[in-house]
Amino acid sequence: MFRISARTVLELGSELISSDIIAFYELIKNAIDAGSKSGATIRFNIVLRKNAFLSFREKLLNDKSIQLDALKKTICEQFNQDAAPSIIENASTVINEASNNAEMIDALKFVYDLNSIEVLDDGTGMTRQELQNNFLVIGTSSRKKAVDNAIKAGVSSPYLGEKGIGRLSAMRLGTKLKVVTKSKEDKTANILDVDWDLFNDPEKLISEIEADVTSSDSDEGITGTGTRLIIRGLSEDWTQKRLSDLVNYDFARLTDPFANQFKRPRVAIYWNGERESIPRMPQELLDSAHASLKVNYEIIDNIPICSYHIIISNLGYEHPVESQTGIVTKEDFLGLIGTSGDIHESALVDVGPFEFEAYWFNRQRFAKIESIGDREQVKKLQRKWSSLMLFRDGFRVFPYGDEGDDWLKLDRKAMGRSGYTLNKAQFMGRCKISRTKNPYLLDQTNREGLRENQSSFALINILQMLIQEYLFTSMKSVDKQYKNQKVKIKSAETELDSLINRTKGSLRALKRSKDDAVVSASEEIEQTLFSYSEIVKKYRTRIIEVEQESRQMTEMAGIGLMVEVVAHELARASENALVNLNVLSKDKDPEEIDRKLASLKAQMKTLLKRLKVLDEISIPGRQRKETVGLISTIEGVLEGHQSLFERDGILVNFVKPSQEIKVQAVKGMMVQIIENLISNSKYWMLTRKNTEKSSTYIPCITIEIEESPLSIRFSDNGRGISPENYNRIFQPFFSLKEKAKRRGLGLYVASECAEYNGAVLYLDRETKNEDGRLNTFVLELEGEI
Repeated sequence: MFRISARTVLELGSELISSDIIAFYELIKNAIDAGSKSGATIRFNIVLRKNAFLSFREKLLNDKSIQLDALKKTICEQFNQDAAPSIIENASTVINEASNNAEMIDALKFVYDLNSIEVLDDGTGMTRQELQNNFLVIGTSSRKKAVDNAIKAGVSSPYLGEKGIGRLSAMRLGTKLKVVTKSKEDKTANILDVDWDLFNDPEKLISEIEADVTSSDSDEGITGTGTRLIIRGLSEDWTQKRLSDLVNYDFARLTDPFANQFKRPRVAIYWNGERESIPRMPQELLDSAHASLKVNYEIIDNIPICSYHIIISNLGYEHPVESQTGIVTKEDFLGLIGTSGDIHESALVDVGPFEFEAYWFNRQRFAKIESIGDREQVKKLQRKWSSLMLFRDGFRVFPYGDEGDDWLKLDRKAMGRSGYTLNKAQFMGRCKISRTKNPYLLDQTNREGLRENQSSFALINILQMLIQEYLFTSMKSVDKQYKNQKVKIKSAETELDSLINRTKGSLRALKRSKDDAVVSASEEIEQTLFSYSEIVKKYRTRIIEVEQESRQMTEMAGIGLMVEVVAHELARASENALVNLNVLSKDKDPEEIDRKLASLKAQMKTLLKRLKVLDEISIPGRQRKETVGLISTIEGVLEGHQSLFERDGILVNFVKPSQEIKVQAVKGMMVQIIENLISNSKYWMLTRKNTEKSSTYIPCITIEIEESPLSIRFSDNGRGISPENYNRIFQPFFSLKEKAKRRGLGLYVASECAEYNGAVLYLDRETKNEDGRLNTFVLELEGEI
């Protein structure tokens, strides 16, 4: 039979209640759960601060010749003069009656224990039996059962708390607890005294700690029903300034500050009888936001539907207010899952419905607001409230929105962007969830965030997508329309160097083999790597050469994307070769080794073909129009992808005329267009294959050349594109792929390449898949020469 030591309770309390605000949070929730119509009232009664108590006690312990009369006077001068007169009088009497150091130490301890924190409510109270059977049972399941039943019934949760550990919050605040409570069945109050110091005895079991419930002979000031928690032996040094700081920041965010002030649960806080005002979030500040995003994520018939509304008011230059509404469907969110499968498709439903609103401020564009003050006051107030918080049933989920907390990783993303950085300091906002509708979004036991699971990952990724892709690209779209701002992209050199180093590492390991066949394979990789390294040099040279040219960004982005893709394939091929050949060398199976080596050589030949195309693009001076054969160009690109198509089970159907068609174009740019379309198709088809897990689904790309008018139609049987995103997909940085593969430049570069060649690349609105989504791109070219 297990036995639990008394000290376990102290350890449990320190782990689960990690801060003072968490302690108050739990006690306030208990008051609300008790049905208190007046909410919770917290009273700080402080006559002598802890730091003063400790300093005086240290003097008495270390200085036996101290002048008591002088010390008594100094101690009394340190009393908070705003404390209740009766408490000050009692404290002064006890101090002045002490006649030696020992008595003075006891007197100081008595005075310090006059300090108290009281938490009061007018809820249902507790009977003597409920105190015994519920309050004294740590981890009681009484509320948990009711919450579980509410979840099953699909109704609102009857309780905010359910773990049965709220009483440990009192232990966090002080060593002595007195519970005074009265239910409608009681004529007098029930009293429970708990001395948490008793739990510190290493020899005692928890069952040996006595905590008896007694009945008072009066109502103890509780006229109807309710509960008073009186906490003494305070653990912290409480001052009015410290409490004011807590009220202005933490208590202001404890319940949802975006909600109607009169509908929020009442929390009243007093310092020695004087009420501390909890600040409200001014609606006028939200109304002055320079951009906003509002989201409603619903689950309808077990299918997620997300509606959004974006308003862009002021980006720092003259433009009309832009308002956009739209729907993001399940198919659009499947990009969060991607080909890695880190998040299962079911998480998009399990996450449950939620609401989100975010207000963005351009800190350079603040202006005076009559109800708030001048520009600096507005700026200061926005800084005070800046955060994206998470609320469950109107109460905050910690630590989301704390200073320094970046749960949506906005700052990390902002570092890689120029222009609108969308960092967390620029936002005010909230996300609203509930216990019953979002049953998988649970707090960690220590209240330090949500438990990490598929649903919490889905919530974070969905919000990141909506902010970083939808809101950000809407801002860039306004820029393009009214400011014509050029897009800047970050250099990919660090990524390229990393991939090359990975390949070199695999190559060194392969070359150490004594097997002639393996050495031969390593030479194939070495040759490919050499060719690739030479192209990277030319690529970097080309960046420098086009730095002053008007088409600088398109060339850099296009070449950079292709170089990165090939680098990934090269690194992957060499690493897979190393793993496979190491396994085969142990089996000593010559036929299997030869088969693997043949496959590896074929991969290297395919990569070399792709590198040949890339080499042409990177050579200085090649970005000029010439006579280009459409059929041969497309066949060359497809040939470079052949081994990858075979590996991933992708079918390609190329419908072409019987004779070559020639046009005047920049060949490298034509290649970039086809490459980017293939890259997108591969990703989304493999995402569908990964999420559907269906043996009947075969990914397929169809490319068709039409002669009148001359055009290339490119389609696939992936999930397709939502008509809602028709105007977004060619905008720079818009992407619905998983974060690790999200660039948002492929289609933008492809459309810019088309425009440079007098062509038009667009998404066909008429051709749709079985779900009504768009799946065909059309590249309309100038006439054949």
